[in-house]
Amino acid sequence: MTSTSKALPPVVDAKTWQQELDALRVREKAATRELDAIAAQRRRLPMVEMPDYTLQSAEGPVRLVDLFDGRSQLIVYNHMWFPGKKWQCPGCTGFTSQYTRTDFLDSWDARFVIVTQGPIDEALAYKKRVGNGMTWYSTAGSPFGADVGAPPGAGFAVNVFLRDGDKVYRTWHTDGRGCEQLSHSFALIDVLPYGRQEEWQDVPDGWPQEPTYSRWISSEKYAELYGDPDA
Repeated sequence: MTSTSKALPPVVDAKTWQQELDALRVREKAATRELDAIAAQRRRLPMVEMPDYTLQSAEGPVRLVDLFDGRSQLIVYNHMWFPGKKWQCPGCTGFTSQYTRTDFLDSWDARFVIVTQGPIDEALAYKKRVGNGMTWYSTAGSPFGADVGAPPGAGFAVNVFLRDGDKVYRTWHTDGRGCEQLSHSFALIDVLPYGRQEEWQDVPDGWPQEPTYSRWISSEKYAELYGDPDA
């Protein structure tokens, strides 16, 4: 049920507050250790060899292995695409707008790029329109998107690949809320007293809650904030 009123957390003395924080910290540390264990299991996953796909770049056709740009590891975000639409998925637009400085991945011999089902010319125009700083590729005309869980007309996904010479292997995949772990926006919002303020969340009585996604800004707003006004 949606509420527009904002209740406040109870006010206590500093000792009581510290006790409550210490109790929460036990769970937070347990979650951190569980995430470490999950990452360890992820590092032990097997992998599957990929075909030699051809994708489209700003410079023309490229092989899947070329997306690595000489590195051995690659993260691919599969951006949702709606043919003929000026404004694409606001969730994907917002998610990828976070990544403006990914050169640090060079130290880990890795790269992070966007792949979309949209034709490359349309994709590059949209990238400019919303001010996205990542490198984009198109999988239009290729089965690559469908083969990695992001077929035409479907949702978004994250895939990770490993290169050994000219051979490319798929090592990990996630979609839906599994992508949240790669985002700093949700992490920042979740430490706020009122959290995401979405109606599905477990909150105290009186906490502000609205329909899911209603606070997310539109693709048009991202273009206004970061994009090229002439695009």
